Amino acid sequence: MTDAVGPPPATKHVPAPVAEPGAASLADDVVFRPVRGGNAFEDTVARLLQAVRLGIVEPGGALPPERDLAARFSVSRDTVRDAIRSLAEAGYLVARRGRYGGTFVSEPLPVEHQGPGDSTAYTSAEIDDVLALREILEVGAARAAAARSLSSADRESLWQRLTETSAASVDDYRRLDSRLHLTIAQLVGAPSVVSLLADSRTRVNELLDHIPLLSLNIAHSNQQHEAIVAAILTGSPERAAEAMSEHLEGSAVLLRGFLG
Repeated sequence: MTDAVGPPPATKHVPAPVAEPGAASLADDVVFRPVRGGNAFEDTVARLLQAVRLGIVEPGGALPPERDLAARFSVSRDTVRDAIRSLAEAGYLVARRGRYGGTFVSEPLPVEHQGPGDSTAYTSAEIDDVLALREILEVGAARAAAARSLSSADRESLWQRLTETSAASVDDYRRLDSRLHLTIAQLVGAPSVVSLLADSRTRVNELLDHIPLLSLNIAHSNQQHEAIVAAILTGSPERAAEAMSEHLEGSAVLLRGFLG
C-alpha cells in the first residue's frame, strides 16, 4: 500500500525581523529629506550644516555625492553645489579632486561663529524670541504698507532703498538692508512701528553679525526684496506679506543652522 500523494503541508510565514534604525536611516529622517521650496538654497545650507554639527558626517568624513543630495533634498544639483561652495568658503567643507575625491567635512571644524573674541552664546529660546518678534513686525509692516495709498515721494524712496541694497558691497550690505526694511516700516505711517522695528532689527543684526555673510544668500535676498517692493508698489497686501514672510524665513533658517 502506498501513501497518497497530496499537496505539501502549508508552511507558516515568518516575517523578516525589522532592522533597528542605524546611522543611515537617522540621517535620512533628520537631515537628508526634502527641503521647502521657497528658500531652497538656505534650507540646503542649513541641512548640510546640521549633518556636520550633529556628527552625522564626522570631521574628515565624506558627504553623499551631489546627485544623491539633490535627489534627497528635492532640489537641483546647482542648488546643492552652491550650498556646498558656500559652506566651503565658511570653512565647514572641503572639496577634493581625483579618484578618491568628493566633498568632505573639514578637519578640524572652524570655531563656531560667535564673533571675534566674543564668548556670548545664544540659546534656541533667545533666537526664537528675536525671530518671532521680527516676523510679527515686519510681515505686518509689509502688509500695511501695501494697503496704503503711497505718495510719489514714498514710492521714490522705497525704490531708491531697493536699488541701493541691490548694489551694496558685502561690507555695506547689512546696513543698507536694514535701511530698506526700516523704509518699509516708515511707509506704514505709524512712528511707533518704526521705533519697534528698529529695536527688533538691532537684535536681529546682533545675531546676523555672528554668522558668515554668504554671497549666494545676498543674491537670493535681493530677489526677495524685489518681490516685496513690487507687491507694495502695486498695492497687494497679501502678496507683500507672503513675500516678506518667505524672505525672513530664509534668514531664520541660516541663523538657527549656525547658532541654534
